[in-house]
Amino acid sequence: MKQRSRRLIIFLAVLAIVAAVAGLWLLQKSAREDNKAAREAAKPQASETQASAPLPVKVAKARVADLEKRIKSPGEVFTERKIILKSEVKGVLKKLNIREGQQVRAGEILVELDDAPYRLKLEQEEAARLKALSELLLDRFFQQPEAVRNNEEIASLKKAEETYLQAEKAYKEGLLSQSDWERARREYELALIGSGLKRDEIIAASKGLTQAEVNVKIARMELDKTRITAPFSGIITQIKVAPGENIGAGREICTLVDLSQLKIEAKVLETLIGKIKVGREADVRFSAYPGKVFKGQVAAISPLVSPTERTCSVFIHLDNPSGEIKPGMHAEVEIVSDVFPGRLLVPQAAVLVRGGRPLVFVVENGLAKWRYIQTGEENEQYVEVLEGVSEGEQVITEGHMTLAHDSPVRVID
Repeated sequence: MKQRSRRLIIFLAVLAIVAAVAGLWLLQKSAREDNKAAREAAKPQASETQASAPLPVKVAKARVADLEKRIKSPGEVFTERKIILKSEVKGVLKKLNIREGQQVRAGEILVELDDAPYRLKLEQEEAARLKALSELLLDRFFQQPEAVRNNEEIASLKKAEETYLQAEKAYKEGLLSQSDWERARREYELALIGSGLKRDEIIAASKGLTQAEVNVKIARMELDKTRITAPFSGIITQIKVAPGENIGAGREICTLVDLSQLKIEAKVLETLIGKIKVGREADVRFSAYPGKVFKGQVAAISPLVSPTERTCSVFIHLDNPSGEIKPGMHAEVEIVSDVFPGRLLVPQAAVLVRGGRPLVFVVENGLAKWRYIQTGEENEQYVEVLEGVSEGEQVITEGHMTLAHDSPVRVID
């Protein structure tokens, strides 16, 4: 019995010793962990390090400017100055001075027909007119008393006639220009008329002078039409003839298009047409030139509304000096509908909404300052600020989604 009690006491003593050792080990372990935690706590956290570093942001200045609202519409380009050039007389095409896509100036000679038959006809009609005039005046001259007809007058007329005949011969031989020949002819006519010999229109008509003059004018017009010139500056296209070809009157030669000034027909809903005024600015974009904006102006508004589409045509004038834009191109048009002058504006990208209220971050001394604002009118690019921001202040437009008040920031371009 005593031996059993002694064993129990020994067992309990051993158990107490083991418990004491285990407790001491656990106490030391806890102390080490507390020291480690303290050291970790003393170290700066990564998030705190990042928060203390200035964040890169982009900014824009709040500025006073006109706020414009715009109406969007599809449109199609066309030109009002397009003409098909045709030959007005027949003949052999001697010179074709144009090529496809060539830029030409107003008055430039595009096509030349063989003018020899028309020059010959003009000379014949000129000779017939001069003969009729001579017969008219000389007939009247010799009907006067002989006292009026002196040798000196006859000699003067004779000399003028010889000078004219010499000039005509030189002109036919190519030794005298047409203008010099016509000057000699006029001087001869003046010499005849200057002798005091005149007839009234009835006598002139009876002698065939009036008809002869008409024939001369017709022959000169036909000669002029052997040269086809550009009625306005533009670009040549759709050439339908070739040199050496015998063409008839009315034959299509080519098409002339003026691309320097174009128009766009835009379709605007009838409910919005009342907001558009002639003279308003319009931005025009083409898929062929992504990112590029062309400036146009409202030139006219159609008085008619399409009963099927419920749209009204608005015509936009568009300068095209470089010829980039082509008739038939599809366009996206933005027409100014409302203008609010002198408004304080910030970019749409600067405005955030938190707690149901609009705000912006303003940069002050390297810190982002949280500002609630009161907004007014707006469009796709800008918001009018009625309260909360002053003109010239820098509002953050990029990098502000996770900012807090007084966060350090660094402005980048």
